Parts: sequence; C-alpha cells; structure tokens
Amino acid sequence: MHSELNRLISALQEFYARERFILDRDAGERTLTHRLAVHVERNFLGWDVDCDYNRLGERRMILPRGTIVSTDDTLGKSIYPDIVVHRRAVPENLLAIELRKAANHQPVEHDRHKLMALTDPHLWFAYWIGVLLVLDRTGLRGAEVYAGARLDRPLTAWLATRLVHMGLLAS
Repeated sequence: MHSELNRLISALQEFYARERFILDRDAGERTLTHRLAVHVERNFLGWDVDCDYNRLGERRMILPRGTIVSTDDTLGKSIYPDIVVHRRAVPENLLAIELRKAANHQPVEHDRHKLMALTDPHLWFAYWIGVLLVLDRTGLRGAEVYAGARLDRPLTAWLATRLVHMGLLAS
C-alpha cells in the first residue's frame, strides 16, 4: 500500500504546485476534485481514473440496506466516490478518494462511513484502499487511510509523516 500512497503523494505535490489559480480563488470542491484526478491519473499509469463513478462493470454501485451508510430506499443507496483508481472493464478497484475542503462545515462522518463501506471486503466492489483528504489553499489539513472497512491507524500515521516531510501537511 505504501507504493500506491506514494503515488498519491506525488499527485498531491503536482496538484499544489500547478493549481494555484483555482486554489487561490477558493474554487468549488468539484473543481478541485477534477483537477486532483488529472494529477492522480498521471501517477497511476495503466489504471482508469474517474470522478463520481458509480459503476462496477455494467452494474451500478449500490450499498445494500443495513450498511454503515444509511439509506431510505428499498434497493440500497447509490454512491459516487469523488475519485477512483480502478479498471473499468475487469473490474478491479484499487483506490477510492473522498475529498473535502477544509472550509466544509458539514460533518465529516458521512465521508468516513462511505470510505469504510467502499473498502469493506464483504461487499462486491471493495476498494483496496480508501483515502480521505481535507484540502486547504496552501496544503492538506488532514488525511486518513481506510482499508478493510476501518480506519487504518498505522497507515494513516505513515501517510501523515510522509505528507509533513513533503511539506503538504502542517505538523
């Protein structure tokens, strides 16, 4: 997982170096998500990178009722991860990224629950890794790593150390 997270760090370095215009103007979360996805794609050659992707092959990605992300409909809840690194046709799911702006005052719990569900090995669309990124204009304000339907504290600490070392996260 370190290799994949190092590629994500490289994408974040490129993002903060090249996207000053939209960062300085406080662009919307969808704009930031798209631009980060462009840099993620450059660092994950051979993989498909998509925003708001809700498919697994030909099927829609739906969380079954009773999962940790609540739903009121009878079939389940469609979910749209902000950025995914995957193979569309196989399907093979590597990395799901949830991005939020530091100024977002909505509870972060929904993003955390979504990443727990997306990395749940008991669901047919499990991603190997999930990452929550909290973006600010000058750098990250937080990063969490999810694997196996839970917050992976050792990987989160490893990622935080690397991000601090690279100047992307305040210590």
